[in-house]
Amino acid sequence: MSAHSLTRRLGHGLWFARAGKATSGLDRRLQKLTRGRLSILGRPTLPHLILTTTGRKSGEPREALLLYAVDGGGWVLIGSNWGQGHHPAWSGNLLANPSALVTIAGVTTPVTATLASDDERARLLPALLEVWPAYESYAERAVDRELRVFRLAPLAP
Repeated sequence: MSAHSLTRRLGHGLWFARAGKATSGLDRRLQKLTRGRLSILGRPTLPHLILTTTGRKSGEPREALLLYAVDGGGWVLIGSNWGQGHHPAWSGNLLANPSALVTIAGVTTPVTATLASDDERARLLPALLEVWPAYESYAERAVDRELRVFRLAPLAP
């Protein structure tokens, strides 16, 4: 079994989510420093980006390392927050201010985020689950909320 397959299998566990949440800040810094070439788990095998939003309370830039799926010329994110009972801060920031930055492999692109409608969510969810099947387990654990799905569209140059 490859490391990629093993990670995707282990990702369903609550312990994995707790470990991921605890190390995500360090992993974000490592990936930013290496332009996405290294992760705490070694070479990243899953599509990941750094999302920079504007804090809805502080007005300061806030970064989150997230997995993504591709949809046409844009990207799709899900606010799983590792299956916790509350939405991740970055998703609230996007609702308050949909302008953000996406950094993939050291290349930064300005984007506008939109919260997916029910129909769009149904269309996008299979692509997200293909990237990270554990989102299904996270949704089951986050019983009091629906995981937010966002589509990020690059701004025209």
